[in-house]
Amino acid sequence: MSIEVRPASDFADTAAVIGPKSPTATVCWCLSHRIPAKLDHAMRGPERGAYVAQLCAGAVPPGVLAYDGDEPVGWAAVAPRADTSYARSRTIPHLDDLPVWSLWCVRVRPGHRRRGISHALITGAVEFARAHGAPVVEAYPVDNGDARVDTTMAYAGLRGNFERAGFVHAADTTSVLAGHPRVLMRRDLR
Repeated sequence: MSIEVRPASDFADTAAVIGPKSPTATVCWCLSHRIPAKLDHAMRGPERGAYVAQLCAGAVPPGVLAYDGDEPVGWAAVAPRADTSYARSRTIPHLDDLPVWSLWCVRVRPGHRRRGISHALITGAVEFARAHGAPVVEAYPVDNGDARVDTTMAYAGLRGNFERAGFVHAADTTSVLAGHPRVLMRRDLR
C-alpha cells in the first residue's frame, strides 16, 4: 500500500470522503469549526457542499486528502487558527500570538482504517501547513489513554497519533469529546 497525501483541491474527491451519501442531507462537511456557528447552523443540505466546493477551488484548499492509488481514502482539515472557531474558543486555550495553523479533523473512510492512513494524513497536513508558511501546527486530540473512542467521535484524533507525528503536549483544555478530555498539542516548524 502506497498512500499519497495531496491538497484537497478536487471537490469530488473531498466529497467522497467527507460528504453525505445523499446530496440533500445536512452533515458536517467539516465546516463546524471553519465557519461562524450562525452560518454553520443556517446552511442546509446542498448549500454545505457548495461552500466546500468553493473552498476546494480557492488558492489554499481546506485541507489534505489521502489517496490509495487514485482512490481518496482520508481527509484532514488544516487551516490558520485565525480562520477557525479555535481562535475564539472558551475551552481550547490560546497560548500566544503566533500565526499557528489548526489541525482539527482526521477522517479515514470505512474499509481503510488501521492501515496507517491517519498517520500519513497528520504528516501531510503538517507539510501542507509548512508549505503555506505556518510556524506552528496545533491539534486538539482526545487524550484517551488505552480506552476505545467511538469512530464517529474520533475525528479530533488521538493523542498518541499526534505524539508519533512529533507533536508535544502544550496545554490541557476544558474541552471533552465522547467522555475523553482533549489536549492542545503542538508541532513547532520553525
